[in-house]
Amino acid sequence: MQTMRVHTVSLGCPKNRVDTERMLAGLGPGLTPCDDPAAADLVLVNTCGFIAPAVAESVRVVLDLAAAVAEAAPRPLLAVAGCLVNRYGAELQKELPEVDLWLRIEEEGELAARAAAALKRRAPKPLPFARALSTGPGFAFLKIGEGCGNACAFCTIPSIRGPLCSRPVRDLAAEARGILDQGVPELVLVAQDLTAWGRDLGDRHGLRTLLDALLPLPGLARLRLMYLYPAGLTPDLLGYLAAAGPPLVPYFDIPLQHAHPAMLKAMGRPFAKDPRLVLDRVRSFFPDAALRTSLITGFPGETLAQYRSLVKFVQEARFHHLGVFAYCDEEGTRSFRMPDKVPARAAQARRRRIMEVQAEISAEILAGYVGQALDIVVDAPHPEWPGLHVGRAWFQAPEVDGATYVSGPGVAPGAVVRAEVEESQTYDLVALA
Repeated sequence: MQTMRVHTVSLGCPKNRVDTERMLAGLGPGLTPCDDPAAADLVLVNTCGFIAPAVAESVRVVLDLAAAVAEAAPRPLLAVAGCLVNRYGAELQKELPEVDLWLRIEEEGELAARAAAALKRRAPKPLPFARALSTGPGFAFLKIGEGCGNACAFCTIPSIRGPLCSRPVRDLAAEARGILDQGVPELVLVAQDLTAWGRDLGDRHGLRTLLDALLPLPGLARLRLMYLYPAGLTPDLLGYLAAAGPPLVPYFDIPLQHAHPAMLKAMGRPFAKDPRLVLDRVRSFFPDAALRTSLITGFPGETLAQYRSLVKFVQEARFHHLGVFAYCDEEGTRSFRMPDKVPARAAQARRRRIMEVQAEISAEILAGYVGQALDIVVDAPHPEWPGLHVGRAWFQAPEVDGATYVSGPGVAPGAVVRAEVEESQTYDLVALA
């Protein structure tokens, strides 16, 4: 069997990570991960192009890798895929002749054949399972759809990834079984909007149909739902989720983006009323729910009074987790043409202030878990402390929230252990099994 040494960099969101894993699976059983790009046969960069900082990071990574492999003999093949290619591919191909293969999102399934042709090898047989998991034994992402049917004023995703396209339930159930058969205890469902799943398929039950197929799967210890648009969290769906119980965790990632009605309307958000209503609705079904949201500061036209109302909202809502982004002008969006731009420095200052408020809230919430026994999914050994592992409680999503540092008997990557919380920090916990 011919091996292919591959150095991979996957940038951006978990949805992009799933795309990377699919491309790697297409390279077949001869795939060998390679830490040194200069020693690889293929260097693959899956890029993000959502906002300007992500574009800059993607270009910088590509340039750094091009420089790293330039003097290698033989020189590895450099392939660039993903959102950046869909957004700026034509310009980049002129500016970056060092790149050998450019792959738009819809062409990513061609990587194996095109790489083999360029390297003058036979095209490999893909792996039996459609993904080469890269997240470790504790969890895996399951991308349930592509694109987005919403039209938020600040967002480039519909222009990059197209309209909503839900994956069929049969395909998703089969992929989930393949993941669980590898001993992974937690599935994290991701999409631009989970609550929109099935709308384009004509499924009148929507997300409920998919969850009916996933929740009974053997080996599933946790099912986590990320990216739940507030307009989709109807009493009907929440009632279904409450009745479902474990392995579904009562964790709700609801990207609100703001709290002031005028800002929500300007943003074109699908839920432009008082967001307190949707939080109250969730908590009426799940009194102890862990809530996460993302917010934008400095959106065009945001007044100081509107910003202060956002700060007050954060203080009152008491989210477990919060991500805040300073507004970034993006060509091709409606907000790019809006007047009354907030200076970037002011937008960043507003972001920092909200994060200071959230740090206090997070510390207070986590302090309440000290002395409790919690089930911890163990993800990986701690990189610096032998015997200590990095894991997560039910209210901690991978890669975006804090962690639980756990040690003791039976603690190993992929295990689910019962551990008592001994210490809390601003964003993390320390526990002993």
